[in-house]
Amino acid sequence: MSAFNAKELKERFNPDGSVLHSQQTIMLEMVTELDRICRKHNIPYFLYGGTLLGAIRHNGFIPWDDDLDVGLLRKDYLRLMEVLPKELPPHIALQTNDTDPNYFYFFAKLRHRHSLLEEECPYDQVFRERGVYIDIFPFERMRLWTHIIAEPLQGHTFKIFRTAKNREWAMKRIRAITWMNKHLTFPLLRFISRVTGGSTLTYDYGIPFRIVYDERDIFPLTTHEFEGVQLSVPGNSHHMLQTQYGDYMQLPNLDHVQGHVNRLEIFDR
Repeated sequence: MSAFNAKELKERFNPDGSVLHSQQTIMLEMVTELDRICRKHNIPYFLYGGTLLGAIRHNGFIPWDDDLDVGLLRKDYLRLMEVLPKELPPHIALQTNDTDPNYFYFFAKLRHRHSLLEEECPYDQVFRERGVYIDIFPFERMRLWTHIIAEPLQGHTFKIFRTAKNREWAMKRIRAITWMNKHLTFPLLRFISRVTGGSTLTYDYGIPFRIVYDERDIFPLTTHEFEGVQLSVPGNSHHMLQTQYGDYMQLPNLDHVQGHVNRLEIFDR
């Protein structure tokens, strides 16, 4: 276990009035709205990864963290994608490759329309919505080898984008690959997993990296404090975090932590 001074961490990384504190405030607003919608429609979601680590270790954001991740089983993710456009307030946008033709990720984001976020990675430069965001990841049971096959099929689009001399041509190619994977390749892999009894729980197809979770650690869900509100977390968060991070209560080397954001603008509503 690690003892740390929460006040000192806040003053160092996200004091009131700082850019990061403003970003975290907006992310908290969006995840609170997401929680409201999920509760209304009985859609189970859970914090995971660094966001879950922040909840358990800090009762909120890791002080230097500049993103927020939630996960759902794919069947619940699909239901959520249906209800969000009807439920979100106008200043929060749902971003998927259905709502944004240049968005080639296979997970959703909620975007804050009264802000503009520039990250170190260049991918979002072509997206329609570019505000502060939270990530919504679908998880699915499958044969792990099918995910390993799928990873480079969509992962290649990132290389195309990074190395492109003509971005317009590159995006045409990326949109074509994304369409083929979404409508042909990934449904075929999903069918193979279903008929062969795939049971490994990991990111859905199209997300070019993997982390394997034990579903028994996730369900039944419970709640935990996150910045003063109660949000949904896995039932056995301890084991999930221990598996992923080891001694997760131990702080990392604080001289080496860094974020992803180059610039953030927040506009008057």
